[in-house]
Amino acid sequence: MLNGVIKQIEKGKPFFDKIAQNIYLGAVRDGFLTAMPAILFSSVFILAASIPEIFGIVLPATVSDWLWKVYNYSMGVVGLLVAATTARCLAESMNRRMPKNKVINTTSVMLASIVGFMLLAVSNVDGGISTTYLGTKGLLASFISAFITVNMYKFCVIKDVTIHMPKEVPGTISQMFRDVFPFSFSVLVCVLIDVACRTAFNYTFAEAIITLLQPLFTAADGYLGICIIWGAMALFWFVGVHGPSIVEPAIAAIIYANVDANLALFKAGEQASND
Repeated sequence: MLNGVIKQIEKGKPFFDKIAQNIYLGAVRDGFLTAMPAILFSSVFILAASIPEIFGIVLPATVSDWLWKVYNYSMGVVGLLVAATTARCLAESMNRRMPKNKVINTTSVMLASIVGFMLLAVSNVDGGISTTYLGTKGLLASFISAFITVNMYKFCVIKDVTIHMPKEVPGTISQMFRDVFPFSFSVLVCVLIDVACRTAFNYTFAEAIITLLQPLFTAADGYLGICIIWGAMALFWFVGVHGPSIVEPAIAAIIYANVDANLALFKAGEQASND
């Protein structure tokens, strides 16, 4: 009986291989890895700010504020960083599949994805903007912005929707004009999504998508969710596919949102209870 189960699982290996080769999952994974130096860097400062409190050592207010400032301006904007790195990684994967002489400008894609993410995740407040969803809470919006941007650039490049300049124009300037339409269309799509979310829910897309997926976030915090996650990793390993590379991109937003929630609980003097 066990051999029969194994054979059935092995029959699904081609399907699992396709999932492993999915460029969107790969872009999420590689985008995170590219942004990892900022995450590791910020972790040093959160440790420096938090560990002394465990032993009853009270740091001077100026030192504590400085440590938290460094953390907030690195990990606190990781959503912004991942929007750029995910877009670049996805664009690079797309370029390997593009027709000859059709190339997506990876630098322009990063800029467009950042602008798109800001539209999807940021609200105006008195005297500035809200930073609530610039960090880990905005990761889902980061992915959406990156996917929209790269696909709009792909469409414009393949369909040659661009501004052509004479050959005498320097390459950098010519490229700038070629990117005007794809950049504009990418941002416009994010604008429309933002307007739709604010009209329907009266808040940003980043907040709306987290609210809609809250049951999934809650399930992942429990023992059943953890068993499903690690069981899925083991299943992929069993059929010869790197399990974490498939599962982790799908749950990355949940993991880092829980980290942010745990930090808030810790700073409030409560037990960090999110898995």
